[in-house]
Amino acid sequence: MFENPPDSVIREILTTHRTIAVVGCSPKDYRDSHAIARMLLGRGHQVIPVNPGHRKILDQVCYPNLLSIPEPVYMVDVFRRSEYVPGVADQAIRIGAKVLWTQLGVWHDESAATAQKAGLIVIMDRCPAIEYRRLGL
Repeated sequence: MFENPPDSVIREILTTHRTIAVVGCSPKDYRDSHAIARMLLGRGHQVIPVNPGHRKILDQVCYPNLLSIPEPVYMVDVFRRSEYVPGVADQAIRIGAKVLWTQLGVWHDESAATAQKAGLIVIMDRCPAIEYRRLGL
């Protein structure tokens, strides 16, 4: 059964300024994906929105999928329903991401196992904003 990594690992992920692809990022400022992407930018991360319907979100170039991002991505933050996680996880593996993070309510055991076998750290059903607060960061 899947377990999220210990707080020390989550802390290291959140406190090291890295490139984060936000899959399902919305241009609508009232959506959680938009707010979390904005928060991550404010915390010093480079954020790459992934949404096939848009060219820019939060003044950042937006890509239709992970495979079209022309630079290395450290973390993939998933704002899609659980049934879409397998495709996102496969792309995260293909681009060499180091972390697959799914948002609150998003869980897919098989994809987590596949990503972990490929060497990714997997965090599921968690929100970076909540984790920042919970860990006192």
